[in-house]
Amino acid sequence: MASYSTCPPVKQSVLLGLKDASIGIHEACSWDTNKIGGLPDCAHPLTMRYPNCSVCSSSLIHVVQVYCPLEGSLFHRVLNVFACISKSCWGNSESWKVLRSQYLEARVEEKQDCSVLQEVLSARDWCEEADDWGMDDTVEPQRDAHPDQLKPNALTVSPSTKEPDCTVQMQSLSLADRGQGLVIPNSPPVFQSHHISVVDEEDYAGYVDVDHAQKLLNDYQQREGVDVEELISAGFAAKGEQEKYEKSATKSRDRVFHQFMKRISLCHEQILRYSWKGQPLFITSPPSSLPDLVPKCGACGSGRVFEFQLMPALVSMLASVDKGVSVEFGTALVYTCEKSCWSSDQSSPVEEFIFIQEDPDQSFFR
Repeated sequence: MASYSTCPPVKQSVLLGLKDASIGIHEACSWDTNKIGGLPDCAHPLTMRYPNCSVCSSSLIHVVQVYCPLEGSLFHRVLNVFACISKSCWGNSESWKVLRSQYLEARVEEKQDCSVLQEVLSARDWCEEADDWGMDDTVEPQRDAHPDQLKPNALTVSPSTKEPDCTVQMQSLSLADRGQGLVIPNSPPVFQSHHISVVDEEDYAGYVDVDHAQKLLNDYQQREGVDVEELISAGFAAKGEQEKYEKSATKSRDRVFHQFMKRISLCHEQILRYSWKGQPLFITSPPSSLPDLVPKCGACGSGRVFEFQLMPALVSMLASVDKGVSVEFGTALVYTCEKSCWSSDQSSPVEEFIFIQEDPDQSFFR
């Protein structure tokens, strides 16, 4: 049985998403654009039907689009996250949806053999040639991100699975175009759209915003009646002191929240944390049954792995084109098929799993 730590290892590779330049209402976007809000972008030949809330049946609102291809695969790969705007549904995992879409890197004739496909695989290295999360070079990086911190195609990862089956890929390549693109039965509300830029969390090491973290913890003390001085001293103390702190009688939820605040103080503007097969950063103690709550992939039956999470700073950035529309959450953790399965006759996105943790106090991140 898998286990989940409340604090990811320091050496764990984590990529941070930051809000960037705005996208105009009438500005056309591609499906490989990483963005907040707007409408999801669906490439032909797939059909993406706008999802509804499993609790109240209302149309969901598009929250983020994440372009995250896997290294060594013929497929582009996109994840779209949707949420319900009804207050009664906030914090309910069943009121969120994650759809995974995959698109062929290149189309070749069915008669081409496996050696040709291997050339296609090696012809383009995602890590070297793709733009930052699909963004255009004309987009200015977020003010806190230095040019040398931006990683080309930062969301490219290498799953520890066998090489793709050449026969299946051949079948996929030869499929005739089909699909209707984005299907919206009604006119759902839309969040103002912004590009997402990316930095490596390690690039922020040594630049911890202690003052900001302390302010947040002081606010937490006033609201929750906890000893912030003890939390802060424990969080930045030597290893021996940390062990002593871990054995203290401080409430578990306060300890987890402190670890959360300490980690994000490296870059408190982060709206997304990406770490394929990594460990999520919990804002409150996760249920002990969480490993059992994450279901197997509904398409192929494989296990799911943690891929990324949305952070509380995103909430205040979700400005609706139609006033009065909002979504609140603590953190939204996305788990996807460890094999990133995609059948040769796939004509619509695959639904993945998302787990929501409510925020102890959303006002901290406004």
